[in-house]
Amino acid sequence: MSPFDYSRGKPDFIVEMEKANPKWSRSSVTFVTADPAAHNESRIVKGEYYRPTQARKVPLAIIVHGLGDQTVFPCKMLARSLVKSGIACLVLHTVFHSTRMPEAMKKRAPIFTCDEWFEGHRTSVIEVRQGIDWAESRPEINPEQIAVIGVSLGGFIASMAMGVDARLKAGAFITMGGDAMMLGYEGKVDIFRKGYVCGEEECRRIHAEYPEYLAQVTEKGLGNVIPSKQCFLNDTLTFGPSLKGRPVLMINALWDKYIPRKAALRFWEKCARPAIIWLPAGHVTIWGLYPVISRNVVRFIRSAFSLQGRRSWSLPRIRDVIHRKHSTASWRPV
Repeated sequence: MSPFDYSRGKPDFIVEMEKANPKWSRSSVTFVTADPAAHNESRIVKGEYYRPTQARKVPLAIIVHGLGDQTVFPCKMLARSLVKSGIACLVLHTVFHSTRMPEAMKKRAPIFTCDEWFEGHRTSVIEVRQGIDWAESRPEINPEQIAVIGVSLGGFIASMAMGVDARLKAGAFITMGGDAMMLGYEGKVDIFRKGYVCGEEECRRIHAEYPEYLAQVTEKGLGNVIPSKQCFLNDTLTFGPSLKGRPVLMINALWDKYIPRKAALRFWEKCARPAIIWLPAGHVTIWGLYPVISRNVVRFIRSAFSLQGRRSWSLPRIRDVIHRKHSTASWRPV
């Protein structure tokens, strides 16, 4: 049994309208996590649901924020842009949000144990899958057109969720990458390097087994290989082979201190080189180019689901820095 499996039942979501206008509405969403191992402080999941008012059988994008609360804001901005383009959005608050993070972890954030990282990823992936269950029960959602979008750490979670759940038909990952060793010891942020519990020597010894596991996953499929180390399931490279041939967009920052360029390209390679955009910014300052990010994410989701109609953005184009090797999909970054 996969650690990302859960007991599926009738989705019990509480949805309460908060704002409505002639074109779209926003509601609060609350439900109980299906992960039995979740901490008591993390049992209740909260989020926001953005719905086009007049549309029927619309696509849904499940949006996952990064570590902490600040990355929720760009997720809400993306949700507003998408809903105006006829795409419903569910913004989830994961266990990495302050309202759900156990007090013991808050005091040490962003330094967590290997087990805490794994449990946080697992819980979050399960909750994304619960969001899909709920979407399938909504008459206004097309269950064949569900995408996932992740920002920073949320990109890791989103790619993992897409890797284990084929109901997610497309994925957009912003400022993320793969290869845990590279992210931990080749990034330019000392706090994460110093926070590794096992130490660099032991971590490298453990990680020496990873290439063989990854080769088996690539050959036999994720569900057919048991990892020798639990931490292998925290690495997005594990899930990359499951994304091959599926619509994927990556948006990365050229001067990202947290996600080295090599780490982003490692994941890009494992996904069979999907469309990738490099923007002249850092991990945080990339949001100063929000019009570029928003325009490309909206166009990508609409293209993935073959939606017709005019583009939602009419702002002047900003010159993107684009990696020149793309997938063979019809969509291209602009």
